[in-house]
Amino acid sequence: MQDQYRTIAHAGVHETEVNRSRFLCALAPAATEREAQEFVAAVRKEHADANHNCWAYVIGADASVQKASDDGEPGGTAGVPMLQMLLRRDMRYVVAVVTRYFGGVKLGAGGLIRAYGGAVGEAVDALGTVTRRRFRLATVTVDHQRAGKVQNDLRATGRAVRDVRYGEVVTIEIGLPDADVAAFRAWLADATAGTARFDLGGEAYGDA
Repeated sequence: MQDQYRTIAHAGVHETEVNRSRFLCALAPAATEREAQEFVAAVRKEHADANHNCWAYVIGADASVQKASDDGEPGGTAGVPMLQMLLRRDMRYVVAVVTRYFGGVKLGAGGLIRAYGGAVGEAVDALGTVTRRRFRLATVTVDHQRAGKVQNDLRATGRAVRDVRYGEVVTIEIGLPDADVAAFRAWLADATAGTARFDLGGEAYGDA
């Protein structure tokens, strides 16, 4: 797994104009290829009267899925430049749809490539990005007497507390960078006089 990746901070639309043609770039985070395709379909439906709804998406922290469409523009002048811009900006788990309303002036192949790629780049800048880092999921099981202090200490040191469940004992789910696991295990044993249980789980990504 990649140690980290960047994605778009939130869904949004940014508009640019090139020689009287309007280019509306809609960007959104997409956890799966299906989510990306559903977003493309929604934008196409919203702008069914547009000349073109070109799209590109990158799914996977390692960019394992990359797809793009020119949607009727000359081959290689829309979807590919959009995809290249997403990759150049190190964007992952993201989908872009650029809707074009033709303004009467032909842009030529070079102009289209710059316009579509530029629309995506400007939209990324306008909407902002977030970095997500890889971490290990872990579970701390502790008695009620010590649970409050453990939770306070975890939050005070900036640990990502993901969930807390109360039963006969208290179960606290946290996220830890791989490099911190050994030190955390030692800290927990010391903080709870060896009474807490610590179980490592799988891997996930969270806000950096």
